[in-house]
Amino acid sequence: MTLFPPLQKMVTVRCRLAIAASLNWPLHQLDVNNAFLNGDLLEEIYMSPPPGLRRQGEHIVCRLHKSLYGLKQASRQWFSKFTEVILAAGFLQSKADYSLFIKRDGTSLTILLIYVDDILITGNNIESIKSLKQFLNTCFRIKDLGDLKFFLGIEIARSNQGIYISQRKYALEVIKDSGYLGAKPVEFPMEECRLSNTGELLKDPCIYQHLVGRLIYLTITRPDITYSVHILSRFMHEPRQPHMAAALRVVCYLKSAPGQGLLLHSNNSLHLRAFCDSDWVGCPVTRRSTTGYCVFLGNSLISWRTKWQKTVSLSSAEAEYRAMAGTCCELTWLRHLLTDLHMPVSDPVTLHCDNQVALHIAKNHVFHERTRHIEMDCHFIWDKILQGEIATRYVISSQQLADVFTKALGKEKFKQLMSKLGVIDNHSPT
Repeated sequence: MTLFPPLQKMVTVRCRLAIAASLNWPLHQLDVNNAFLNGDLLEEIYMSPPPGLRRQGEHIVCRLHKSLYGLKQASRQWFSKFTEVILAAGFLQSKADYSLFIKRDGTSLTILLIYVDDILITGNNIESIKSLKQFLNTCFRIKDLGDLKFFLGIEIARSNQGIYISQRKYALEVIKDSGYLGAKPVEFPMEECRLSNTGELLKDPCIYQHLVGRLIYLTITRPDITYSVHILSRFMHEPRQPHMAAALRVVCYLKSAPGQGLLLHSNNSLHLRAFCDSDWVGCPVTRRSTTGYCVFLGNSLISWRTKWQKTVSLSSAEAEYRAMAGTCCELTWLRHLLTDLHMPVSDPVTLHCDNQVALHIAKNHVFHERTRHIEMDCHFIWDKILQGEIATRYVISSQQLADVFTKALGKEKFKQLMSKLGVIDNHSPT
């Protein structure tokens, strides 16, 4: 039995912010008061009355018809209730992200995104947005927070250039709790060396695990630390001294620019393009390769990832081909998401790769010695190319933007790629 509601993907949030920035749409935020108390219970659940509501010696129980905070199914029932109400108002639920609801009425488009009890609303018609707020307020107790400024620890600032998102407050808390407010900043997050499972074990691994967990949440707006945090998370089960030193170096890097974040450009095109790369046998322990990709909506970075490949690749071309397949999955989902948002992608999505052999394999529909052992699910990229959804393109290694998601880079190359990804610091130095 599912007990938790579907939570929106952060890629969906960034994609919606990028669209709002490009089309100059307003962004509004609502909060539902005591949201879980609105859920209707389907199961038979009984509770003992609180003190003062029963006579001495009585042994009675109450059957619950509404959810209470503390029940396992409270969050699920609240989402079911909200979905029922919003669908009755004429909205359609996205198949790409169940927490996304869209309503099209002529030329008017209203988009609603919910995360537990936090609601984001945008659209091209301010009157439709006002009407939706009034409707929700009649169904639930709603607090109108006005223009979007702060959401799930993400700070949102708007200007003529676009929408800037960062987690400065959260980053400063991580630096302070680590005791590194007075530390000397560094200019890139990880040295160009490979961490392995050697070194003295930490006496208390919980400190390392807690720090890396907090750094993972920072990657929502910080693609610059995504690769470093991915490497650190590989050693969560048995962290050692070199791993802790590497994690604290990331904290020192945050100290150099705690307010660094992403700029989602205004007056931007809504065309998808992607870059993918791999680091062949990059893990010194398992010899598995690392996939890295980044996806742009126009000039705005909306999706990126660093991921361990499931199996050992026999060649760099095979590793690159697997990276292309993984990126193709993300692009397929993003196409569905944009279609649900009534912004279908008609042109093929450009997928950039710096390995010509992998590009040849993707276009060659004949099995041969090099590819017969690769899992069939990797070959679905052939169909996407034939259907005109994906168009592959060669890019030289020096212009490969996904390089920063597959390996640790030196200062100059790291800074160069960060500027191209749209990572900037919108705050004055600490």
